[in-house]
Amino acid sequence: MLPRLARYALVFSVSFTQTVALAQAAPSTSRGQISVAQVIQMLDKAPADRVAEQVLTAYLAGVGEAAGIAVDIGRASCARTLNLTADHVRQAVSVAAGKPDAAEVAATPLIVRDMLERARCKRSAT
Repeated sequence: MLPRLARYALVFSVSFTQTVALAQAAPSTSRGQISVAQVIQMLDKAPADRVAEQVLTAYLAGVGEAAGIAVDIGRASCARTLNLTADHVRQAVSVAAGKPDAAEVAATPLIVRDMLERARCKRSAT
């Protein structure tokens, strides 16, 4: 068991490291939305950074839920199953990623639109 001082030092070290990593994160949009710049940063960091991987996974799970809700509310039918991979996400945000205002472009609508288009979802005529 670690002495009390060593335990505090370890907790401080981990907390400080995570705080520094968060402080260097790409910004959200001015409206507080997840930006294209943030998504690209998470995609780039995820393979080597467990925290980034977990944040990316949680975010993309939420995006998937949003797409499913859009299908349900819009009473749409889809020719294919909704799915999402890192490659799909990178492709969906790639047009906006190269722009200087990538930190002001909301990523979620781009990703959801891409998911719906790839699944060939169409509104039902009811």
